[in-house]
Amino acid sequence: MGLTTSTFKQALSLFFLLFSLSICTTATAKQTILVWGDSLSAAYGIPVEKGWVNLMRETLGEDVNIINGSISGETTKGGLTRLPAALETHQPDFILIELGANDGLRGLPPKVTRNNLNKMIKLSQEKNVSITLLGMKIPPNYGMAYSNQFEKVFKDLADEYQLPFIPFFLESIIEDLSLLQEDELHPTAEAQPLLLKKVLPIIQAQIKKPT
Repeated sequence: MGLTTSTFKQALSLFFLLFSLSICTTATAKQTILVWGDSLSAAYGIPVEKGWVNLMRETLGEDVNIINGSISGETTKGGLTRLPAALETHQPDFILIELGANDGLRGLPPKVTRNNLNKMIKLSQEKNVSITLLGMKIPPNYGMAYSNQFEKVFKDLADEYQLPFIPFFLESIIEDLSLLQEDELHPTAEAQPLLLKKVLPIIQAQIKKPT
């Protein structure tokens, strides 16, 4: 039995409606950023809404979905252990890795930190996730040799994988006690816009890259 003219027109209209909805859904699909860090990204000691990750969420708006998977006290080992499930659950387009400071403060061997970060980078790449790496330095009382080895971990990985990279996330902030909490390690709420200022240009450039 053939289609009547009326039925054919209805079917055609439905096809174009579904096609238009498909295009609209694709065009407005949100990109997801996973922030994978420690207390520096978890808004330790300040209201969460004043942390730089939340400020980035407000700045980038509704077109970008930002997942903050940061945990205060997190090490690279902990981050590596949690990462596979987070990648599977959130399926991010981008990941910003801000881990390693607690490894350094605990005096862990830099090669351990490097190995954990390296595995996180590889896991992300296997899921076609674009990676931004934030570097860290530690107080000079750990000794020049250890400090140099620790800092080199981040630079070497950024160079090896050609990653967008910030050598020292707390640069300029760590030297200004007015921007630090009483422990002289964690940035205050007033410092959060400065942290965002360091990260935002790199993130915006990543988001605008053609896929």
